[in-house]
Amino acid sequence: MKILIIEDEPGIVRFLKQGFEEEGYMVESASDGIQGLDMAVSSDYDIILLDWMIPSISGIEVCRSFRKQNTKTPIIFLTAKDEVADVIFGLQAGANDYIKKPFHFEELLERVKVQLRPVSGEHEQFSVGNIRMDIGTHQVFKNSEEVYLTQKEFALLEYLIRNKGKVCRRTQIIEHVWDINFDYNSGVIDVYINALRKKLNLEEGENYIQTIRGVGYIAKEL
Repeated sequence: MKILIIEDEPGIVRFLKQGFEEEGYMVESASDGIQGLDMAVSSDYDIILLDWMIPSISGIEVCRSFRKQNTKTPIIFLTAKDEVADVIFGLQAGANDYIKKPFHFEELLERVKVQLRPVSGEHEQFSVGNIRMDIGTHQVFKNSEEVYLTQKEFALLEYLIRNKGKVCRRTQIIEHVWDINFDYNSGVIDVYINALRKKLNLEEGENYIQTIRGVGYIAKEL
């Protein structure tokens, strides 16, 4: 899951970035409204955390402009404003939720999870072969036995299984599983794939994660 933080307070950005990355999210940030709006409309984010009072153009203006092009990506306002009229104003501008500064990270994390809950018809569990992932509980099972993965291993497996049957190119994997500004080194993908195969104990006849030589990887049913 990829988060965009539009916030001009460096301390808050660092705090949020560290917290969400520890939870397995990818985080990018912008320090003013123009940069934030440009990033929001030019890349795919799963959720946007938007400060109300930011340089260049306000969070309200960013929200309204973004909603003209994108009505689905959730937006949570981060702001010191707490009057009922302000809350209504922010929601009417197109925000999905609102949290008042200062806030506890745990509360914001739960609000983000609520916004990212699967929409109707989308399954929160994914599988390939005898491997099953429960995104909500952050668990992986092979048959009925739980397999314990690191955050990055889980994110990599989730990306491959969400795209089951499609070839995932190395550049796509780097962009979605690692930070987009990650210093590209294709070797790291191979290391994590090998670790996944080992932890999943994929035996002969269980080649559910296949290498597409010179291109990337694919998760597929056999």
